[in-house]
Amino acid sequence: MDEVGAARSPKRRGITERLRWCTRGLLVAVLSQAGSVVLLAVTITTFATMVIGVGFLILPVVMVAVRGLANFHRRTALEWSGEAIDTPYRDTAGDGAYDTAGTFAQCRRLLADPATWRDVLWMVLDSVVGLVLGLLPAALVAYGLNGILVTPLLWESMGPHWGFGATWFITDQGDANLAIPQGFLLVLLGLLIAPPLGRLHLRFNRALLAPTRNARLTLRVEHLTETRSDAVESQAAELRRIERDLHDGAQARLVSLGMKLGLADTQLESNPALVRQLLADAMESSSQALTELRDLVRGIHPPVLAERGLDGAVRALAMALAIPVDVHIDLPRRPQAPIESAAYFVIAEALANVTKHSGANCASIRLWHADGTLRAQVGDNGRGGARAEGGSGLRGLQRRLAAFDGRIDISSPVGGPTLVTMELPCAW
Repeated sequence: MDEVGAARSPKRRGITERLRWCTRGLLVAVLSQAGSVVLLAVTITTFATMVIGVGFLILPVVMVAVRGLANFHRRTALEWSGEAIDTPYRDTAGDGAYDTAGTFAQCRRLLADPATWRDVLWMVLDSVVGLVLGLLPAALVAYGLNGILVTPLLWESMGPHWGFGATWFITDQGDANLAIPQGFLLVLLGLLIAPPLGRLHLRFNRALLAPTRNARLTLRVEHLTETRSDAVESQAAELRRIERDLHDGAQARLVSLGMKLGLADTQLESNPALVRQLLADAMESSSQALTELRDLVRGIHPPVLAERGLDGAVRALAMALAIPVDVHIDLPRRPQAPIESAAYFVIAEALANVTKHSGANCASIRLWHADGTLRAQVGDNGRGGARAEGGSGLRGLQRRLAAFDGRIDISSPVGGPTLVTMELPCAW
């Protein structure tokens, strides 16, 4: 019996997946009309009213809605097919306030962005392509179910009538009975074509919504410019931190140590008791200065990382945490030193956030290498709500990884759990 169930299980999964594609097709069809057509009409109206100046005031708002719809299709491409569609829009961080001058400048940037016009072209074509590709499988399934379930019953209760059977007009019992096998064929056809038509629509979206080659190069230049600036700022901030720690910590203690030793030298013969106290204080100051210097060095490049590698250093971090941590590490060899250091500090900061902010009672670390990329995940079962915006420590992690062309994704719904995923290019 178990073998029969196991044999049927893949078939059930296959039917469920095809029904899921039919449902997705209905969503695509609805969005192509309620979304693309409506937004397209609003966009065209906005462009037309730009002649009298009104369109400039509402264009930024309209484009937020257009890009929101396009980004929704980009996200569904990742969820449905596992292949992401990159965002092609130019950076709008320099947009000014919502006033006449700022809005005019923002409109100029939007109109100069080729992705804006590709979005408009996508809405024009998707109003037809999305409707046909999305609605056809579901329509065939519905048409077939009507032939199987509804037409024979109507024949028995109503006699000859117009219906969805083997012919458009049901005149006798033979037509009504023929509707049943025809209905099964139509349902089967609808289920068979649902996945390929759904994937065809995804390819259509990718062709228009993904960045072009020139756009990719432009975005790449912008990204490298931004990451270079972030790296310079981060390096300057790190140097200021080291200078401040040395000045306020070890340097101050060493100055105090010199003063105490000088005073002890002047009191060596006249006040031996004071000399002993000064020497004891000097030993304490030297010990504290040494500790602070070790902490400073550990913040630059931890000795445990140099001695035991990323694997051992991450396990040491997990052992030092106050809550249980499930660690799974699969690395064929040690990464390059800069990559290793960046990954270590990101994991260390993520674990520090777990301790400080999450309220979790357990955490997990997963570290592995695949497809030329070093990946790490730090998760916890805490209260969630972590965000990279607002100048938090997570934003600092993003900037640290961006210098290596890496990225960090944060999934932290309110109520938890939180999962921080890091990716760093690492080719061995």
